[in-house]
This record gives sequence, structure tokens and C-alpha cells, in this order.
Amino acid sequence: MQRFLQPAVLSAISSLDLLAKTVVDGFVAGLHRSPDFGFSQEFAEYRAYAPGDDLRHVDWNLFGRTDRTYIKRYRGETNSQLTVLLDASNSMQLASTDVSKMDYARYLAASLFYMAIKRQRDAAGLIVFDDEVREYVRPSARSGQMVRLMGGLEHAEPRARTDFGKPLHHFQQLLHRRGIAVVVSDFYEEPELIVKTIEPLRFHGNEVVLFHVLDPQEVRMELKSASVLVDLETDQRIEVIPEYAKTTYRQKMQAHIEALRSKARAAGLDYRLLLTDQPLDHALREYLTLRQRGNA
Repeated sequence: MQRFLQPAVLSAISSLDLLAKTVVDGFVAGLHRSPDFGFSQEFAEYRAYAPGDDLRHVDWNLFGRTDRTYIKRYRGETNSQLTVLLDASNSMQLASTDVSKMDYARYLAASLFYMAIKRQRDAAGLIVFDDEVREYVRPSARSGQMVRLMGGLEHAEPRARTDFGKPLHHFQQLLHRRGIAVVVSDFYEEPELIVKTIEPLRFHGNEVVLFHVLDPQEVRMELKSASVLVDLETDQRIEVIPEYAKTTYRQKMQAHIEALRSKARAAGLDYRLLLTDQPLDHALREYLTLRQRGNA
């Protein structure tokens, strides 16, 4: 099932809902075969069936053997709340592979929503931002929430510049219960400012993870000849030679990544670098880890 987590394969799936189901079902199938399988899907105990229980959780094999009805309970059944803050600024357009950063971010968010609502029975919500809050879907686990979330992702088109202040302020104003906050962005801003802006989310008891989505060329830039690079948010242009791309540019990018990683972790924020040619399972594992931690 690993190939169904590959972004290039997923790009052929037109429906975000189907894509999310494909990713999560493949991921969970892999977990079942893994020796470290656990999290909230791990079986814990039985309890007697009570009227109103979801029949999907009845152990019918046990019923066939004993003629008694029991519900399987799982560790970590306490409901959590997931909110994804999705960067839809112009720099997310970049694509040197089959998948742009924006598309990868959509795949990631859709998969997290499917995992939260369909697998974990959690509430989930969405904030789409650039220099304004462009879309807000209030966290919920009610019927129809997946349709609302997928619609929000479909309408998330890159434009304008990044401003972390407004979406974070919006999130804090609407925060009524603690949960998991996932910020998906290419984080083209000073690491200190990013962390300073996002860190207050932790003060409300949230688990926070930064998913740093970059194109492989942004990390390992290779040029065959002198080229003009264009900043997609400011339209600033700079001429770059191959030697600069291989040395100075890569050093600066690596320094930016390391600074963001270290400052985030020092502030109690989880950080994961995701390249758009990598499978999505690392992000899903991170979500399950945070969920388990929040319910501990």
C-alpha cells in the first residue's frame, strides 16, 4: 500500500475525499502490519453492549461463538479537536515535481481530516490564510463536516503574501476547547517571528505541529546555467549562477530550516519537514502521536 501514499500517484485522483480515504486506508493497513502498531486504534478491552452503541464496533465473531454482544473498546477514545491552519499564499504555487506545494498541502490536510473524523471520531476544522483569513470552517464532527472541509480545501488557491498574525489571532478568538493545531506552510518568514507568533497557541493547552512543506528544488536547488529566480510573493527577481545554487543558497536554506526546527522545539512546538516528493505517512504518524499525547 506504500505506493498509495506517494504524491505523484495521488495526483491522478480527482476527488479529495477519495484521495484522503486512499491515503488513510493505506496508512492504517501499513500500521496493522507494523510491529509498533498502536495509538488509538490499538485494541484495549471489551465491554457489554448497551442500547445506542454503534453496531460497527460489535465483535460479531465473539457473538457467533458466545451468543453474547460485546463492544470492542480502543485506547485513546477520548475525542480530540483538530484545526488545520493552511497557508495559501503565492509561494505555495511552486512545483518542480508532479505536485505543487499547494496540492501537497491539500492532500495532507484532507488526509488529516479523514483520519480525524472517520477513524478517530474527532472534531476537525479549517482556517485558510495568506495575508487575510480566506476560509473558516468551524471544528465539528457532525454529519456533513467532511464535505464542508473538502470544499474549503478545493477553494484554497494561492494568492497574496503570508501573514501568520491574522489567522493565529482568528484562531485564538474562536478557541473554546484545547486540541491539536496543525500549521501547514512553506514558512517563508523569519523563524523567530514564526515561532513568536504561533507559540501562544501552546498557552491554551494545545498540541501544535508545524508541517514545513517545501519543494525538493527549494532544498537541493540545481541549475544548469545562470537563471533568474522570481519571488512569487513579492515579484522580486535575482540572477543566480549554478555554483551559488549548489553552495551558498543551499547553506542558507539549510540554516533557515535548522533555525525554525530548533526554535519551534524550544518553544514546545512539534516540527516536521515534508518535501512534496515524499509520502504522507510521516505526517499521519505525527497526528496520531499528538492525539495520543493530548488524551494521555
